Amino acid sequence: MKNIEVKDGCETTETNVHTDAEAQTNLQEEQENASQECEATDNVSDDLETLKSKYDELNDSHLRLMAEYDNYRKRTLREKAELIKSGGETALSNLLPVIDDFERALQNIRTAEDINAVKEGVELIYNKFISYLSQQGVKPMDAIGKPFDTELFEAIAAIPAPEPELKGKVVDSVQTGYMLYDKVLRHAKVVVGE
Repeated sequence: MKNIEVKDGCETTETNVHTDAEAQTNLQEEQENASQECEATDNVSDDLETLKSKYDELNDSHLRLMAEYDNYRKRTLREKAELIKSGGETALSNLLPVIDDFERALQNIRTAEDINAVKEGVELIYNKFISYLSQQGVKPMDAIGKPFDTELFEAIAAIPAPEPELKGKVVDSVQTGYMLYDKVLRHAKVVVGE
């Protein structure tokens, strides 16, 4: 009879066993395999803990990035709304001097005896207003004599061309069109020669 340590899973117990040499060798091999399995289980457990901590770290980082992005999105929307609001405020405040000029012109029209002075005043106000628009990037379109382009012009009538070279070109402009930098702000209403 011999005292032998037997490993069941990762637990070791001592038992008294009658063994022969072959059974003892098999038993030692089983114990070694069980020992290796326990070490592998310990390694897997350590790897699992490492991966779990890495997962927790990445998940925390992901949640923080999501929160930062959400805050960034809300802040940019708020800033955009304020910019639109204040941009309109600036444009309108620069129009106030033109309105003041119109008010003075209207007061003078009622009492003016010299019609030429009134015309001159209104032309000055018009030029001031056009100058303001050009500072804001708004420019009137030159339409007469240009080839008809549906991107820029809106044809309201077509007439026989007075000259052969005006065929397919703008003969008259009924309403001026305007561009805001390179974008059409308002299409020009034109008469086209056929």
